[in-house]
Amino acid sequence: MIKLNVNNETSRLRAVVLGTAKSNGPTPTEDQAYDPKSLEHIKAGTYPVEADMVLEMEAVANIFKKYNIKVFRPELIKDCNQIFTRDIAFVIDDVFVKANILPNREEELEAIQFIIDQINPEKVVRPPEEVHIEGGDVMLWNDHIFIGTYKGSDYKNYITARTNMEGVQYIKDLFPNKIVKEFDLVKSKIEPRDNALHLDCCFQPVGKDKGIIYKSGFREESDYMYLVNLFGRENLFHITREEMYHMNSNVFSIAEDVVISEKNFTRLNTWLRENGITVEEVPYAEIAKQEGLLRCSTLPLIRE
Repeated sequence: MIKLNVNNETSRLRAVVLGTAKSNGPTPTEDQAYDPKSLEHIKAGTYPVEADMVLEMEAVANIFKKYNIKVFRPELIKDCNQIFTRDIAFVIDDVFVKANILPNREEELEAIQFIIDQINPEKVVRPPEEVHIEGGDVMLWNDHIFIGTYKGSDYKNYITARTNMEGVQYIKDLFPNKIVKEFDLVKSKIEPRDNALHLDCCFQPVGKDKGIIYKSGFREESDYMYLVNLFGRENLFHITREEMYHMNSNVFSIAEDVVISEKNFTRLNTWLRENGITVEEVPYAEIAKQEGLLRCSTLPLIRE
């Protein structure tokens, strides 16, 4: 049995589900795009090819191997994008939450069923139908659970709005002893530079007490200030609109002092190193064209 344990973003990683780019399928059509960044690259003819994405994901797998981390991969589904495992499920403490994802992505969840079968069934939950929640919006920080959402009355019109307020309430009910704080995110269907698809597109903790943040990703300044007050302004690395577009906040921590980051994130990687964090650089710019990066393609199961 897998004994789940995840209560923050940075404790030493022991077991993880890493997505796969193999048998990724043909380039989607414009009307099949789930997000504005994918749409931008489909239109431009620069949508990533499978071979490049497989190489990028294997670079991450090799780093996990280097740090002696148990890695699970999904069962292969022919012609299916299975890169972003964080969308389909997430772990809080010792509870595995299956996400209510876009209906035509349900088979991605079935492809990790062999992993779920190794977890105590009493610790596996599936929210009711009205609850929308994805792992990219759920961020753990010890006694806090941060959740990205969209509070606009036009929620149902946005394919980029992935977690609703029913999702926030569901987590509050499931974890009454945690401080659950939701953040109202900026959404756009057409401009990826103004679309915080998930919370991890505009914020993520790193190290013991630091974080990466994009102020304009929050619809309410009070939400941004909540994090400034909690972490301290001096502990937050503020990224630019262009850096947010390239997914600088979507790195992935192996430990408090080790972060996997994209090799082109020069400014961020320098700051991480200046703060005593080892940066394991990988190429991930092709996968980033789908508005997802390192955190999106990993599903931690066990952290120390």
